[in-house]
Amino acid sequence: MKNVRLITLGCSKNRVDSEHLLRQIASASDRYSISFEDGDLTKGDVDIVILNTCGFIGDAKEESIAAIFAAVDAKSRGYIEKVFVFGCLSERYRDELIDMIPEVDCFYGVMDHPSLLDALGLKYDNLLSTSRVITTPNHYAYLKISEGCDRSCSYCAIPLIRGPHISVPVEDIIREATLLAASGVKELIVIAQDTTYYGLDLYKKRKLAYLLEQLSLIPGIEWIRIHYSYPTAFPEDVLHLMADNPKICNYIDIPLQHSSTKVLQMMRRAIDGETTRALIDKFRTIVPDVVLRTTMIVGHPGEGKRDFQDLLNFVKEYKFERLGAFTYSEEEGTYGALNYKNRIPKRVKEERYAQLMEVQSEISLAYNQSRVGKTLPVLVDSLSDGVLVARSQYESPEVDGEILIGLENLSSDINPAKLVGKFCNVTITGANEYDLIARLNQ
Repeated sequence: MKNVRLITLGCSKNRVDSEHLLRQIASASDRYSISFEDGDLTKGDVDIVILNTCGFIGDAKEESIAAIFAAVDAKSRGYIEKVFVFGCLSERYRDELIDMIPEVDCFYGVMDHPSLLDALGLKYDNLLSTSRVITTPNHYAYLKISEGCDRSCSYCAIPLIRGPHISVPVEDIIREATLLAASGVKELIVIAQDTTYYGLDLYKKRKLAYLLEQLSLIPGIEWIRIHYSYPTAFPEDVLHLMADNPKICNYIDIPLQHSSTKVLQMMRRAIDGETTRALIDKFRTIVPDVVLRTTMIVGHPGEGKRDFQDLLNFVKEYKFERLGAFTYSEEEGTYGALNYKNRIPKRVKEERYAQLMEVQSEISLAYNQSRVGKTLPVLVDSLSDGVLVARSQYESPEVDGEILIGLENLSSDINPAKLVGKFCNVTITGANEYDLIARLNQ
């Protein structure tokens, strides 16, 4: 019996890839035991380490490389036998990594699961293609509906790594979601490189709304959340479904990246500032209480002072409930790296980032404070240090704030541990910039 630890770095899409691979390995339970938690590799409890890497931006690449070095160091000291690496970093820089870190037993591409399994003496089983080992808490899971991307954003290397957009057939997604529901999953978080493009390749039209409606019919699924939407040609039928179907969370993750038409054009986003504003207005008209999560990029080549001020004004006007930001990172092979020479100094990019996040900090605090006194249903994620950690339909796991429920007023006949993974009603009693404080309604 060999102990295999699969360590996943990067985004939730990587997590899903790892969960599919883990299921294939777990099918050989007489030969392998599996784990997926980060931890000390020098305890002698791991024989084989598999790393799923991220190669999106500079910081993510550095984290992945550091993880590989930690694994091969443990191998050189005799604590583990083999190290295998796959994922985005390996897909993009395989030849360089082989030269840089020859101690790795083998590098594989993003989805080269059959070859990796072959190295373990296993064969890929098509019958398990929609099965997974869940690495999130049992009550929620990410559901990847497509692979790759057909967009040509100037800053993004994803199409170079993951290839063109390929939708997963509806029937395969429903089969996978049904298995997740049968295992206890109550919330599905729909993900892809671009969820709103779903269906165009297979069905010649956008089918996200249809897919969401079919998912909502699966017994046991109570919440469906949309991530990674693209603003250009956003399908309006998704909004109407959200307004009418209580299982579709009033929540959209939609990276807008900027508001200045000039910068959006240089980013190759196929949308301008006016259309972006009209789209957000439409969201809030059709779904009045929708919560919008977005990301912005500051310091893209060509972003002048007026463009950045346009972005600040845009954020102040539209008051996004959730907003993150990145400074522009030049990635090899992208349109921006090949064509734009007017780089913005790192100091300026960092100053703009800090200024934008200061504005957003005030918006986030005001939004959270506006929720004090409201009663709403939540899903309890965990019990930690005497506090129940929960979320409403307006918070996504791992990226948003949490709702913290104290136990001081909990009835003595309620076991708080048994509330994990359950829905309950709470009243919001306090707020800070990130999290909410709540009282359980018994």
